[in-house]
Amino acid sequence: MKNWNNAVTQDSWRLLKYNAETVNGFEKLLEVGPSISIFGSARTSPQDIYYKKTVKIAKMIADMGFGVISGAGPGIMEAANKGAKENNGKSVGLRINLPFEQYTNKYVDEDYLLKFDYFFIRKLMFQKYSQGFIVMPGGYGTLDELFNALTLIQTKKSKLFPIILVGKKHYKPLYDWIKNTLLDGKLISKEDIHLLSLVEDVDEVKGELTTFFEKNKIDINFD
Repeated sequence: MKNWNNAVTQDSWRLLKYNAETVNGFEKLLEVGPSISIFGSARTSPQDIYYKKTVKIAKMIADMGFGVISGAGPGIMEAANKGAKENNGKSVGLRINLPFEQYTNKYVDEDYLLKFDYFFIRKLMFQKYSQGFIVMPGGYGTLDELFNALTLIQTKKSKLFPIILVGKKHYKPLYDWIKNTLLDGKLISKEDIHLLSLVEDVDEVKGELTTFFEKNKIDINFD
């Protein structure tokens, strides 16, 4: 019981670290203004077609007047920041501090780099301050961000915003599973399918974003 009590005391002090990361994130991202987050694998090479598409998508987003937010690392994250930087857009990086090697890609604006020890606070920042999610091919981390957003919108804890899956070969099996298994099994509602769109090309991403913002105002996603 002695060790348990010590752990409880440590947890109480840890709340101060939670608060510090949260307040710092809130203040910094309010400066950035309306932004779109781009997610995807850290393992994607610059020669990959989806790396190149991500650069183009980020440039397009900057053209639309949005900042670009990524996880600040390599792969798709690097491509997102590169596209924003090369088109004079705001290039934001939300880096997670990991116990193994991690680095910040060179395209993140120094003024808009935030570092987090806690994944849940980092996810809060993505969810609260992004006006849209562009989800490129990725693994567990990418899917975590995707389903966290879907859950919060479905349960009305977050305002509706566009969630766009890019890469039909990668995401169609998942999309079909959601549609055929979850919907057919009455585990989600028909309207939940429309929280997602599945596309392949940069122009389709622009079309989805344009259509959404013609009908919906830009705002922070929850109080």
